[in-house]
Amino acid sequence: MNPATLKKYASLTDSLRAAGRVAVAFSGGVDSTLLLKAAKDALGSEVLAVTGVFASFSKEEEASSAELCRALEADRLTVKVDQLSIPGFIDNPPDRCYICKKALFTELRSAVKERGFESIVEGTNADDCADYRPGAAALDELGIKSPLRDAGLIKNEIRSLSAYFGLPTADKPALACLATRIPYGEKITESKLKTIDAGESFLRGLGFRELRLRLHGENIARIELGENEFGRLFSNGIREQISDGLHGLGFVYVSVDLDGYVRGSLNRTLFNKTPDDTKPQTAAREKNS
Repeated sequence: MNPATLKKYASLTDSLRAAGRVAVAFSGGVDSTLLLKAAKDALGSEVLAVTGVFASFSKEEEASSAELCRALEADRLTVKVDQLSIPGFIDNPPDRCYICKKALFTELRSAVKERGFESIVEGTNADDCADYRPGAAALDELGIKSPLRDAGLIKNEIRSLSAYFGLPTADKPALACLATRIPYGEKITESKLKTIDAGESFLRGLGFRELRLRLHGENIARIELGENEFGRLFSNGIREQISDGLHGLGFVYVSVDLDGYVRGSLNRTLFNKTPDDTKPQTAAREKNS
């Protein structure tokens, strides 16, 4: 393990120890799992994992977060949030993430205060600062801390530390809320989110790991795959299984994006970027993660 990375982890645990009792916003992803591990190392039983349960949170991830809390012996609180009733959310504007995070973390903060926890921390890392993340402003406004980012930990270091500590999320693919699969300006509905969730679960069941299923309009599926996963498309009848499975979920058209998986690819429409503008930057980040 790189000594500089271990030094950052020590800084992370020191900052958490100084915060006293903390609630960790916990999704079960790579970042929040390491953050919860660090909080447990620093504070022992004075830690609460709090998971928001809402329409755009994958059912698989909800189950995974509960299992990880058990493995880390962390107390867990789930808070149900009526995400689709948040004013402005279903309209899916470019600042959708701000609208959602402001409402979500307001509810989480209220819920953990009832349990005696004054501070909430969440898993933004130092790499995330380079991406378009309007939700960061909401976190700042609510006083939600991001200790991984503050310790200077980038994604590849978080994965390395996760492997070093034996966390099962060390090589887990990056995930994001299901609303990010719907282009800005297209309405978000419960039906769309459930269909996307079912489609991605189906694709993972076929052995794909790094993927996004983007929904365009009501019935067009655009599949993004990691560069190393394209070969599977044309082996052992996989292409036919994908076609049959996604048509069975209601998609009329099923397509595969030849640019592959690009983190935040729908942001291109905001900044008039082409795939060549965004993909090398994303590929560099993923190469280091």
